[in-house]
Amino acid sequence: MQRHFTPKDFKVTTWELLKPFYDDLLNRPINSEKELEQWLLDSSELSSVVSEDMAWRYIKMTCDTTSEELRNSFNDFVTNIEPNIAPIANDLNKKLIGCTFTQQLPQEKYFVYIRAIKKSIDLFREANIPIKTELQQKEQEFGAISGAQSITYNGEEMTLQKASVFLKNLDRRVREDVYKKIAERRAKDESALNALYTELIALRHQMALNAGFKNYRDYKHEELGRFDYSVQDCLNFHEAVKQHAVPLFRAHDLKRKEKLKLDDYRPWDASVDEDGKEPLKPFSNAKELIEKTNTCFQKIDPFFGDCIKPIDEMKRLDLESRIGKSPGGYQYPLYETDIPFIFMNAVGLHRDLVTMVHEGGHAIHSFLCKDLELVDFKSPPSEIAELASMSMELISMEHWHVFFEDKEELKRAKRQQLESVMDALPWIAAIDKFQHWIYENPKHSVEERYACWSRIMKDFASDVINYEGLEDNLKRRWQVQLHLFEVPFYYIEYGFAQLGAIAMWRNYKTNAKRTIDQYKAALSLGYTKTIPQVYETAGIKFDFSPAYVKELMDFVKSEYDGI
Repeated sequence: MQRHFTPKDFKVTTWELLKPFYDDLLNRPINSEKELEQWLLDSSELSSVVSEDMAWRYIKMTCDTTSEELRNSFNDFVTNIEPNIAPIANDLNKKLIGCTFTQQLPQEKYFVYIRAIKKSIDLFREANIPIKTELQQKEQEFGAISGAQSITYNGEEMTLQKASVFLKNLDRRVREDVYKKIAERRAKDESALNALYTELIALRHQMALNAGFKNYRDYKHEELGRFDYSVQDCLNFHEAVKQHAVPLFRAHDLKRKEKLKLDDYRPWDASVDEDGKEPLKPFSNAKELIEKTNTCFQKIDPFFGDCIKPIDEMKRLDLESRIGKSPGGYQYPLYETDIPFIFMNAVGLHRDLVTMVHEGGHAIHSFLCKDLELVDFKSPPSEIAELASMSMELISMEHWHVFFEDKEELKRAKRQQLESVMDALPWIAAIDKFQHWIYENPKHSVEERYACWSRIMKDFASDVINYEGLEDNLKRRWQVQLHLFEVPFYYIEYGFAQLGAIAMWRNYKTNAKRTIDQYKAALSLGYTKTIPQVYETAGIKFDFSPAYVKELMDFVKSEYDGI
């Protein structure tokens, strides 16, 4: 993006230097629709400059959680810059809604945007600014705690992500030993993570009360802009998954147990290959992962491959796992330069390939949205963003021969992917249901928290795995989920998008070209249309009813059985 409103050499360092640009927007007279549209463009440019600065502070901190300097840089933004932006941003929103010419803006282009602005005004409370600042600082403590977790095995210190490779080892004694070492290491941080979560819950609950809500669940549903479905729809989704997805993955675990010829199927048996084969190795290092992903994407659509090249050229890929690096993976859109950043913790396993094509799907989405006029147009909600990434997981599977030359290995890879689809929906539903209870009961004790999780696990976890003597590991299993700590309630979107992705893949298998054209057309809309409209453009339904869940899970099962 070329700057027109802010100087080309301007950098976000202090609020004092940033404030004049916001004052300009706040005080500028708007006397025509043309002047309003210019005001919107200038406001968007400023947002892109500020958001990219914030993004880099976050990215650098997660790449090295041990650096006090990087942590201080991030905290400086959330402490000294963002709290000053919040009230003036609300004033700018009010100015936009109060402007006579806003009503003359074309509805088909601005309806979704204006709807979100009005909701933001409704939810804004001055009292929540310092709470949000405190939350943003505390939420990063999860990454620091998790990033420091490691075990020593065979004389080598390694991250828990790297250690998990041994859970696929054919030697059951190795698997058990490493599982227990990982569990013991996690147990050391159990109290710290419980204390952190309790603090986060209390702060979030206070935000909700300040905004006039009885609980944070209801507040967050509104803040996330869930205009197109209700809290009750989420509860219905939990039940649909329980009915039609849980039986599939429990039946699969039972088959695994039988194939492994185990009378006692334990958690360290859940990842090993059921046919006694070594773990899949789709790549040997980050460079090879990038090259093969690029080739795979080229085969789907040349434009998709062209999206990976500039990210690599600009060194915006940090892919390999290391001690001190935050866990997980993400694609961070950078709205000024329009070249995103991809972060993950690869250790050479098949799941890393899936993570790469997932984050690559997000990156493709960023490129498809980059020419939209306003930053807010480029910022779709997660139900749309995750459709882009999760569809790419399944569509790319049709071209995974790039990673697996051996046909039997390719079949194994596809089976593993579809197994993860069957496993994903129950876990997503469990995490979301857990959060509903957590925030409806914000004064709960740690013991009550564990009891709630245990009840949920009875409904959504595999009843084939024996946790006898390992009950503590199961009751704190929720602590591995980054979203609970850092991005509350951002999780059920994966479930809705997974259903959409299955439908996209089903369409792709029938008519690849038409499906990719629809995929590109839908994602190019950014957030200028409602979620159901975007899904409709993609050639699928935004639907999570029991009947639709059953239909799609039956399709997955039939495809799995046919491999």
